[in-house]
Amino acid sequence: MVKTRTVFSTIHLFYLVQLFFCGLLKVNETRATRAHSGGDDQHVTTRKQKQHAETKQTGDQEAEQKSKKPKSDKGDEPDVNGKSTEEEDIVKDFEEFCNTVRKSLSVEQMRQILKANEQDDSGTDDAVVPRCQDMLFYGPLDKCPICRGPLEYTGSNYSCSGIYSEWSSCTYKTKDPPRREDKLNIPDEISALIKKRQDPKNRHTRKLNAAEKVFSGMLISLSGRLSRTHQYWKKEIQKNGGKVSNTIPQGVACLVVSPAERERGGSGKVTEAMERGIPVVSEAWLIESIDKQSAQPVEAYDVVSDLTTYGKGIPLDKMDPSEEALETLNAELKLYGKRGVYKDTRLQEEGGEILEKDGLLYNCAFSRCDKGRELNDYCIMQLIVVPENRLHLYFKKGQVGDDDKAEERLEEKESVDDAVKEFAQLFKEVTGNEFEPWEREKKIQKKHTKFYPVDMDDGVDVRHGGLGLRQLGIAAAHSKLDPLVANFLKVLCSQEIYRYALMEMGLDSPDLPMGMLTDLHLKRCEEVLNEFIDIFKMTKETGQNNEAIWSDFSQRWFTLMHSTRPFIFRDYHEIADYAAAALETVRDINVASRVVGDMTGSTIDDPLSDRFEKMGCSIMPVDKNSEDYKMIQNYLEKTYEPVKIEDVDYGVTLENVFAVEPSAGPSLDDIKKLPNKVLLWCGSRSSNLLRHLHKGFLPAICSLPVPGYMFGRAIVCSDASAEAARYGFTAVDRPEGFLILAVASLGDQITEVTSPPEDTNPLEEKKAGVKGLGRKKTDEAEHFTWKDDIKVPCGRLISSEHKDSPLEFNEYAAYDPKQVSIRFVVGVKYEGKAPLMDTEE
Repeated sequence: MVKTRTVFSTIHLFYLVQLFFCGLLKVNETRATRAHSGGDDQHVTTRKQKQHAETKQTGDQEAEQKSKKPKSDKGDEPDVNGKSTEEEDIVKDFEEFCNTVRKSLSVEQMRQILKANEQDDSGTDDAVVPRCQDMLFYGPLDKCPICRGPLEYTGSNYSCSGIYSEWSSCTYKTKDPPRREDKLNIPDEISALIKKRQDPKNRHTRKLNAAEKVFSGMLISLSGRLSRTHQYWKKEIQKNGGKVSNTIPQGVACLVVSPAERERGGSGKVTEAMERGIPVVSEAWLIESIDKQSAQPVEAYDVVSDLTTYGKGIPLDKMDPSEEALETLNAELKLYGKRGVYKDTRLQEEGGEILEKDGLLYNCAFSRCDKGRELNDYCIMQLIVVPENRLHLYFKKGQVGDDDKAEERLEEKESVDDAVKEFAQLFKEVTGNEFEPWEREKKIQKKHTKFYPVDMDDGVDVRHGGLGLRQLGIAAAHSKLDPLVANFLKVLCSQEIYRYALMEMGLDSPDLPMGMLTDLHLKRCEEVLNEFIDIFKMTKETGQNNEAIWSDFSQRWFTLMHSTRPFIFRDYHEIADYAAAALETVRDINVASRVVGDMTGSTIDDPLSDRFEKMGCSIMPVDKNSEDYKMIQNYLEKTYEPVKIEDVDYGVTLENVFAVEPSAGPSLDDIKKLPNKVLLWCGSRSSNLLRHLHKGFLPAICSLPVPGYMFGRAIVCSDASAEAARYGFTAVDRPEGFLILAVASLGDQITEVTSPPEDTNPLEEKKAGVKGLGRKKTDEAEHFTWKDDIKVPCGRLISSEHKDSPLEFNEYAAYDPKQVSIRFVVGVKYEGKAPLMDTEE
């Protein structure tokens, strides 16, 4: 490779050489060079990236005195802060070196040096200066070992800014980056001191210790009575690299106040901070930043900006999870489907409708998740026709929850043809693809950093079309259905259970209709999930390359399945809970949306009876004095164990039982013709129940080595109501839930397993019944039969001989939906039992 030499102007050389030879840059010539450290690389793939930067530490008197202490005879022995004396000297030399370089070289010269050494010379001046200083002192950075992209010093570590795939940016991060061993390419005229850095043998290994610099470079102001004294917090902040001011000077990072400050209307400091746009945060910001050893986003701990005209304007993925849940749960859905006019346009109030031309609806929604660049955006594009043929183009792009910073415009258009052309051009800018091939044939190629369409269907998301809280009682009162059935139906047709389900999974963006997606979009999600599982099972990659595969899938997944709180998946349990189960729930909610439709109008016309007809399922209350009711109550109580949430055990009481006959699944007469029939418990979220009753059970969408998916694409039930209750449990503030009793035929031959099968394909192909043996079983001496030959494994739970099983209770798998018939829906109520407290005499 031929290297070019950088030539500087004579006057710049004069100043540079003069400064160097005046002794402004001194290095201990006798210090032994340190070997390149091989410490473990750290992948930072958490949900929030670290935001503080390591900068020059400004010492107080104590630190200044400490730096003047003579070197210890013990050489590299660490001091009380974990740093050796030699490391401290290197840091000090680097700071002096940076000062000299900053004074001696212009930014343009630094760019030339970076370019001559094949380093990134782009970006702002603030980015170029530390990049050049780092390279001159420690050596040029090598390429990212994962994607061969460029590495960049971010303050707390070195991160890659390269591309891993069309779906994702590289998320590689390390504190010990690879560096090239070749000599630096610098002019001969430059000082001998810099030329000394050309030789890799004279370079030091940079030691990053972000844990000591949580507030590095930050000036923090305190106000009001906090839980700890101001003196305590001053010491803690200084210990973690920051400074404290009693006033609000220029450059202050934030003002920390107590909750009482807000209640009193705020002090003069608070008023001043608000007027100057300085963040005012709670004390929790200090506590959690120190606890997590990373400065947390100040927006998430803001205590006053909701008092302003525009509200907080915090992206949902930066909020505290509990605040984010309340925000989205109570938010009105802004876009309910392909024909929905986006709420923020306010044109729906004027009778606005989506333009339909040549069979195309001009309404598109998009998503983009890029963890490498910390992007989690959505985009909306619509052409809206209002009465008198006025046409508007609406465009919005931003982060969910941060409307204040979103790019948004609403423009009236005179020509339909011109508006359609502009719409198509915007589509290409946003996705890198043509509009018509996507809209007509669903053909699209994902482009890096571009958005991907969220394929909306022509219908109404149940979070918009379902019954609101004020409609529930009226709808049931006006129904001709049996009162118990009407009350059951009003739950299935309410917005609430679907809002809660999506909120719990972080899929409840108010800007995107996750409850009204096309089957094609859901199918794409399923294909991406199973493709990842297959690749990961076969891969031999370890360490950083393995992490990169997980990161790529996570970014791809949360682009397709837009989340208010995306993260990097780390194991199969997270895949099961937040990908597989989430996709099944979204799929079932989409079915519910189509059955429920739009119930926002009058409820006097008995809409519940109409939805009951659409479900195509017979539902009848079971008499509490009947034998079936008593049998179910006995089965429930004997096979139940409390669900434990934190320190509270939740028992269960039987509320109602409904006998059901879904039209989509096999009837009882059909199932009785099959061998080895067992009455078993099935757990289900309330949000999934309407789909089960409308279309019957579906097998799991994937195979994973974790409970619920370890049998592959199967319908999984249990002989313990305790197991089903884990899936049917709702929340402490919503104690009502539902369990399902179904008759499953396990076939002529039952395969018993005590560990996850390595390959579930043979089981799926044979469609043979499988019984997973758990650590607990029901007492076989108490089992009985129902309806002649259907086994009911009802009995108290006892320990089994399978102590090492991954399953706590027995589970049964059937691979053909025709082998499982839903018979009862069991309404239960979870009741908390406070823990017993020890008392002293």
